Amino acid sequence: MRLYGVTGWKDAGKTGLMERLTAEITSRGFTVSTIKHAHHDFNVDQPGKDSYRHRAAGATEVLVSSADRWALMHELRGREELPLELLLSKLSPVDLVLIEGYKRDRHPKIEVWRSETNHALIAPGDPTVRAIASDISVPDLNVPRFHIDDTVAVADFIISELRL
Repeated sequence: MRLYGVTGWKDAGKTGLMERLTAEITSRGFTVSTIKHAHHDFNVDQPGKDSYRHRAAGATEVLVSSADRWALMHELRGREELPLELLLSKLSPVDLVLIEGYKRDRHPKIEVWRSETNHALIAPGDPTVRAIASDISVPDLNVPRFHIDDTVAVADFIISELRL
């Protein structure tokens, strides 16, 4: 599986670009899976639902299945967060895994940067950032630069760089 990341600071537009890239790249016939890193507590089920009740009762894993989909939830219960490499091993094979977040991991990435966030660019100090997608012109950092809404150009770049 080939990996490509979408990284940047909070509220830069990473999720929107991930969504658009997933749609664009799958429309070209490639299979895509995604991994999203969350820096906060999150739930994929809701209080009162059976799966939530199973987890609350102490289950380490809860697998929910229907005719349309299945989902596996694993509670860490105080253990360390799994590294990206181990999480990737849990995915079924696809052409491309798009990874949102994980800015410190060593896979190639495109940085999403918006002027209004008032954060410094990550790219100057990180050789894994291969391009920048922004809402404004950014300084020349010897990496390709794209407008954040030019999904086709960003997808073309990722596909070319990974030789898909």
